[in-house]
Amino acid sequence: MTTIDEGYIKYESDWAEAPAPYPEVAAELERWRQPLYAAGLIGHYADLGIGFGNISMRCGEPGQFLISGTQTGHLASTDQSHYSLVDRYDIEANYVHCIGPLQASSEAMTHAAIYELDPGIGAIVHAHSREIWQRLLHQLPTTDGAVAYGTPQMAAEFRRLFHETKFRDEGLAVMAGHDEGLISVGRTMEEAARKMLSLQEPPGSD
Repeated sequence: MTTIDEGYIKYESDWAEAPAPYPEVAAELERWRQPLYAAGLIGHYADLGIGFGNISMRCGEPGQFLISGTQTGHLASTDQSHYSLVDRYDIEANYVHCIGPLQASSEAMTHAAIYELDPGIGAIVHAHSREIWQRLLHQLPTTDGAVAYGTPQMAAEFRRLFHETKFRDEGLAVMAGHDEGLISVGRTMEEAARKMLSLQEPPGSD
């Protein structure tokens, strides 16, 4: 039986409701969200009423990023009103502050932790796929199965992967403690999205 641990905000969230900044960044996020949604890597568990998958890009001041809002996975398309700017956070205190029309995704803490690893990381995709997750679990860099998403412990896990595995170079990881969860990173949204989309190809295919 599959247990989906998704969509629930586990950190302390301080949300200032306001129009989302950086419309050009939201447009670029939507550009690459479209193929991810079409591929089923972002979507909605209809039986559970829970959305899955989220994307983000660095923008604004150092340490800030625009991320899809919580529970937007079911939307076939998004616009500026579906994104939120994470303008400050404290991983150890398990705290995130965001500004936008929607509260930031439940994975905002994980995104923040990954951005801290390398200033060259400019975009992140968190997707879901049962098939890819099962095929690449422990084949790609994989987080500890005892560590849940959206926690300071997951932040520590990505630090470990960055320093001890090929995650630093290849920008792909599997979240063992987050059923179906996958992560890709890139310098740009295009790079991060293409990495994730490439995982759908059978091994050995061109």
